[in-house]
Amino acid sequence: MNPIRLVVLLVIILSGPRKANAGETTSLNTTLQLLQSKKFVDLTHDFAPGIPRWPGFPDETRKTIYWYDKRPDTKGAGFFSEVYTHVGQWGTHVDPPAHFSKGLRTVDQIDPKEMILSLVVIDVHEEVTKNPDYTLTVDRLRKWEQDHGPIPPGAFVAMRTDWSKRWPDAAKLENKDAQGTAHYPGWSLPALKMLYEERKITASGHETTDTDPGVATTKDDYSLETYILSTNHYQIELLTNLDQVPEAGAIVVASFPKPKGGSGFPARVFAILP
Repeated sequence: MNPIRLVVLLVIILSGPRKANAGETTSLNTTLQLLQSKKFVDLTHDFAPGIPRWPGFPDETRKTIYWYDKRPDTKGAGFFSEVYTHVGQWGTHVDPPAHFSKGLRTVDQIDPKEMILSLVVIDVHEEVTKNPDYTLTVDRLRKWEQDHGPIPPGAFVAMRTDWSKRWPDAAKLENKDAQGTAHYPGWSLPALKMLYEERKITASGHETTDTDPGVATTKDDYSLETYILSTNHYQIELLTNLDQVPEAGAIVVASFPKPKGGSGFPARVFAILP
């Protein structure tokens, strides 16, 4: 089935209440059965204390406050409950526009319809193997379109670099040289402008810790992330398993909690393969 049609049907399934007739119910159930028959690929890292993070962020802490065999408040059966303390930008996470652009949308203001999208994967892992400072070019996007057709409006575009295979080794992710300069791949401004302004995509994502390449972030240059978020779109960072999904034809579900006024949050992202 065409991925756009699947997206439309998913939106119908998740849309607000409306009395459906028997034919529509049958159609929705058929669609659900079709989706459940497909292969799902988790694009999300587990998160825990000690995972790689931006140097300015504190580590995660966890505290068990209830355990199965012990409830200090009652004589009833116990249960397992923890307190988690971590920054919003933790593990595989969503960056809403407000993360860099004051006054734009926070996590809770991202519409659920923006979370189920056609998935476009730009596979540049071979280029990155040869050059860890690689940045995605317009020519590479055009090559993708030559092979697969136009990038559809409203898509989620992910850059596959296989950098996630270095997880959870923070030093390997940063890939610093003797002078302290980080070397990891990133996007380019012309490519992002083509995607967001010409192709009208909804969101983008990558396997690295940043939108900008390491040689830029070493200089505290986050201009590319600033650009994306300033357009009032969101991004997902620290994706994984992009080597297990096709370059075209899949659907991505980018889900995350809804903290009011939230600056970011760990996400659960997965792909449904055609």
